[in-house]
Amino acid sequence: MKKITRLPLGPIATNAYIIHENHKALVIDPGGDFEKLQNYLQERELDVIAVLLTHAHFDHIGAVDALRDAYGAPVYIHEKEAEWLGDPEKNGSALFGLGEITARPADHYFEIGQMQIGDFPFEVRHTPGHSPGSVSFVFRNQRLTIAGDTLFQRGIGRTDLPGGSREVLERSIKEQLLPLRNDMRIFPGHGQPTTIGEEREEN
Repeated sequence: MKKITRLPLGPIATNAYIIHENHKALVIDPGGDFEKLQNYLQERELDVIAVLLTHAHFDHIGAVDALRDAYGAPVYIHEKEAEWLGDPEKNGSALFGLGEITARPADHYFEIGQMQIGDFPFEVRHTPGHSPGSVSFVFRNQRLTIAGDTLFQRGIGRTDLPGGSREVLERSIKEQLLPLRNDMRIFPGHGQPTTIGEEREEN
């Protein structure tokens, strides 16, 4: 049975997610604190088979290279943010006085639609607005969606950073997330999980 773990990591407590089964794991948005992340993985004898990025803002990528080097895991991102990983201006780290946070180029770009990595089938949905290459990952069998900084509990992503657009973000939520079933669990980039039903009524 696949399990999901939320680990707030990095300079602004960005949620990293570990989805794992049979000692294999996908790691999503490793924002920093590599030692904390590695301790969790080692204690459970998990082998990371891929690193998935919802987008390339600095607080989601801080541990990407350390994780890739430790496990040999390929890194996936949307092509529209391919250059952001190595650019502190685009990924935002230069704007927040935290020093330059960068990562080497991704190994693969997402194909929108169904994907399978190892024994982990999921759907990639393009959900721009917070950033041009933001994506969400829908794991239908587990009734969970990793939404990055697109949709939060009682909130939506900020749109005042480079490439942001509130109009585009609202359209992404309306067209790509709200049509999901009410009991679909949403795991956001910051804060607590919620459900589509709750956000349809309360957000």
